[in-house]
Amino acid sequence: MHLLVTADTVGGVWTYTRELITGLVERGVKVTLLTFGGLPTKGQTAWLDRLREVEYHPTTFKLEWMEGSEADIEASSKYLGSIIRDVKPDLLHLNQFSYGAIECDVPRVVVAHSDVVSWWVAVHGEEPPQTSWIGWYRDRVQCGLAGATAVVAPSKWMLGQVERWYMKPSRAAVIYNGRTPELFNPGTTKKDKIITAGRVWDLGKNARLLLATKMPAPVEILGDHQQPGKLENAFHAGKSGRGVQLRTQQDERKMAEILASAAIYAGTSRYEPFGLAPLEAALSGCALVLSDIPSFRELWDGAAVFFHDNDAEDLRSSLEFLIGNPGLRQQYARRASSHAVNKFHARRMADHYMELYSAVAPEVATAA
Repeated sequence: MHLLVTADTVGGVWTYTRELITGLVERGVKVTLLTFGGLPTKGQTAWLDRLREVEYHPTTFKLEWMEGSEADIEASSKYLGSIIRDVKPDLLHLNQFSYGAIECDVPRVVVAHSDVVSWWVAVHGEEPPQTSWIGWYRDRVQCGLAGATAVVAPSKWMLGQVERWYMKPSRAAVIYNGRTPELFNPGTTKKDKIITAGRVWDLGKNARLLLATKMPAPVEILGDHQQPGKLENAFHAGKSGRGVQLRTQQDERKMAEILASAAIYAGTSRYEPFGLAPLEAALSGCALVLSDIPSFRELWDGAAVFFHDNDAEDLRSSLEFLIGNPGLRQQYARRASSHAVNKFHARRMADHYMELYSAVAPEVATAA
């Protein structure tokens, strides 16, 4: 089987793509990879050096969720079309909505990682204002979904958002994201330290909640401060509380070290279709304290402590509860780790995608 994959280099989609492609290559799949959103760093692409079965085409075209991306999406669609004609893949795996509408006779799987409308509603409590750009964006998403042979979402909640704000796909599946447990170290000595990670500028991540009141242990907030595109940038640290350290995005090795040393991961998100950071923290032996939003409940119920969404005092109380009860904290850490390995292993994710590919293009799967 020859799979053409589109991805981006901006956020968690890149990590997801790495895990998936690595697993697919191990299963005998040939991959052509195109990325958008900016050129990757050498650190980001190191894993590709070990995979001869992957042909890589990086680009700097804007992503569809970036305001002012209309011309770039048109140009990148043409470029993608030329690559399809050149390499003749058996199947398209598209991690952006727009390309589901591309004109070709190749079956395509469109993955709904997130979208602007559901993000806006989760953060602002209402639909985004009807600007010309948001009208264009909604049309592009709907056309891409309509053109998909199958649509995948990383949680049942996210699939529900697709159906609520755009359309009900003719064929849909929920495939949870996965990570490789061996990339993380759960065995080191833990410090009474609280970690959160993600796009610091993103209101949906809600990292500033950790600054709203004094927390019961030192806090580290790690993530990108520079916002790509023109979506609103609303992280204003103001006066950081005592014991709060704001750090830039770390490479994977350093991030794994930081997670390994932390006792608790605080998932403060108001919007999270899946959330790789809590998964990585669970695999690192952290107890999880998560905002009580539908997606986190779906993914981590029984394996995490939940606090009321966007409630800084309840977050502080939940953290205080675990900090003051080391035995219980360790119990929750073990629950999270076991849950992560059993439900969100990268191997399981790759197996589920292979099953979907076989269903979408059975002739190709049989030939392979």
